[in-house]
Amino acid sequence: MSLVRCGIDFVCYEYAARRAVAAGAGIHKNFPWGNVLSKPDRMSARSTPYSPSPRGLALLRDPLLNKGTAFTREERDALGLRGFLPAAVLSMQAQVERVLTNLRGLPSDLEKYIALNALHDRNEALFFRVVCDHIDEIQPLIYTPTVGLACQRYGLIFQRPRGLFISANDRGRIAEILGNWPYRAKLIVVTDGERILGLGDLGANGMGIPVGKLSLYSACAGIHPELCLPVMLDVGTNNEDFINDPYYIGLRQKRITGADYDAFVDEFVTAARTVFPGVLIQFEDFANHSAFRLLHKYRDDACVFNDDIQGTAAVALAGLFSGLRAIGGSLKDQTLLFLGAGEAATGIAELVVSAMMAEGLTEAEALQRNWLVDSRGLVVKLPGGDRNTQADGDHRCGRGGRCLHARGASSHGTDQRSPDRVCAVQSDVEGGMLGRAGLFPHRGTSAVRVRQPLRPGEIQRQNLRAAPGQQLLYLSWRRPGCDRQRLQAGHG
Repeated sequence: MSLVRCGIDFVCYEYAARRAVAAGAGIHKNFPWGNVLSKPDRMSARSTPYSPSPRGLALLRDPLLNKGTAFTREERDALGLRGFLPAAVLSMQAQVERVLTNLRGLPSDLEKYIALNALHDRNEALFFRVVCDHIDEIQPLIYTPTVGLACQRYGLIFQRPRGLFISANDRGRIAEILGNWPYRAKLIVVTDGERILGLGDLGANGMGIPVGKLSLYSACAGIHPELCLPVMLDVGTNNEDFINDPYYIGLRQKRITGADYDAFVDEFVTAARTVFPGVLIQFEDFANHSAFRLLHKYRDDACVFNDDIQGTAAVALAGLFSGLRAIGGSLKDQTLLFLGAGEAATGIAELVVSAMMAEGLTEAEALQRNWLVDSRGLVVKLPGGDRNTQADGDHRCGRGGRCLHARGASSHGTDQRSPDRVCAVQSDVEGGMLGRAGLFPHRGTSAVRVRQPLRPGEIQRQNLRAAPGQQLLYLSWRRPGCDRQRLQAGHG
């Protein structure tokens, strides 16, 4: 497979440090609060070739440049801000403390999400300072688990658009729409809203996911927010509640499917690569039937990535290697049972197969060591591509397929949750990527979620709580005669 080079730049910089432009000169001047070590070239939507940076009210309304009351007296004179701000000059730290005081006084996580979203819309320097300095407290508010509730109520709490909304009615004009974006995007996170977390089809309300994920990429990975573009591909929704919701922000129609859907996505990918050469396109929260197909369709020609499939798999495989260093042994000698057969579980299984092959196993031998179980039982891929259960010894699924194989499973239609059927797989490692609780209670597994990220050594059963519609990614080793020896947990 060919390696496609991405054009994304990872930058190291202090969000509080912003370069001001001397009045009428267009010459960058570094002020005492810090230096921007790397910053992309920028042309604001309000700029002209003769005025490369906005001034006055336009500057205060640009969230990428606005610092609010942190602008110094010298900056206020140079940038035409005198009179638009109160006399006091507050440091970035004072502003952070004010934000946290207000935030902690709000009664619910959803209200805190709304407040942080509003801050993000008006002052990105301050927003990211708050996120970076208090990541353990803020991350659950701007992403999982709060973002799930925010997406469900996105139309009701909607205040200001962020990113681009491209609907099925825009076919034939997608390149024009992308060209309206005023920045040079290097990373696009795009969703069609069909499978948002464990909540199902949220349509255009799923825009909260790309926005939240890109916020974390900037805060935690140092990707400049100016390079990031969240995109919603609004192809309709099959959720009748949203179609009938007076506040729903998307197309009120059933989802387009088949050739029309493929042509729409293809136009988007082609236009994105044309308008933003070298852009990395991340497919986010597409339904299973689209996610794998789109990834395999474009991966050899474009710089594309699916975090649900590839990102989760990379983290899980790293956890396996770490666990093996602690208990001894080789990955190729382990037999894995994955509880769940969605994007996360199948992505992990495929990467584990690749890792086992790198350690010397053949593809067939590696497949024999990876099993998938969902709510219908042990999973195989039948001729024609349908998932089902098969009679003993039928191994029809290879790498790149939707799932791996099953052995010892009865024909479809029987009770596949029977303990005898699951225990037929003598696994060394169990991996849970589930969206429902109590599926295999005899094995002590359930769909639970970690409320806060836990440090090594702090992961105990009492730290985990059931959360319908949410997922936990965990790995546990099983040994004959023993209960779980180790448990690794993380946000799903």
